[in-house]
Amino acid sequence: MKNIKDVDIKSAIRSRSRLIESLSETEAENIRSIADSMATCLASGGTVYTCGNGGSASQAEHFSAELVGRFYKDRRSLPVYSLSENGAVLSSLANDYSFDNVFSHQINGVGSKGDCLLALSTSGNSQNVVLACKAARGKGLHVFALTGEGGGLVAPECHLTVKIPDADTARIQEMHLLVIHLLCQLVESALFTTEKNAQEKIQT
Repeated sequence: MKNIKDVDIKSAIRSRSRLIESLSETEAENIRSIADSMATCLASGGTVYTCGNGGSASQAEHFSAELVGRFYKDRRSLPVYSLSENGAVLSSLANDYSFDNVFSHQINGVGSKGDCLLALSTSGNSQNVVLACKAARGKGLHVFALTGEGGGLVAPECHLTVKIPDADTARIQEMHLLVIHLLCQLVESALFTTEKNAQEKIQT
């Protein structure tokens, strides 16, 4: 067993810091554009859906929870739903069709033109996520994804993709959480900002 003292914690933290800096240089405008599209969708009565597998499923649910509930502001609930959270729906679709279709089947049932889908996949190659994005585009949704470097098979199916410039799953997920929180803050600020604080900068 490796001695825990052999793990260079400071180096690990610094590597995350460098990754955040790289992300700020390459993806800031994509994050802002995705948030703007989501805010426009929600302001016009649309719905935002999100999906992912494993750790990405929990992050999809986290994103939904922050906007259905509250992030920074006390305000009305927003219609943001995770397609990963209903065990009965997921297991029935996996059993009756296949696990590849657990998200796309839901999108075909509930998605409407002008809605948004935020798909999470560290590899960008999860087949059920790829099919969800295809189904969403086919129904006229605005489709976005958070992935690792390269974007995988998901990227061509999306209008915008935030690609974390790394191949390590844990680091990608850490950056996805940062992006999720930025999206929540931007959406909330866009929809619930008074004239007095309209020019308020994103909190650092």
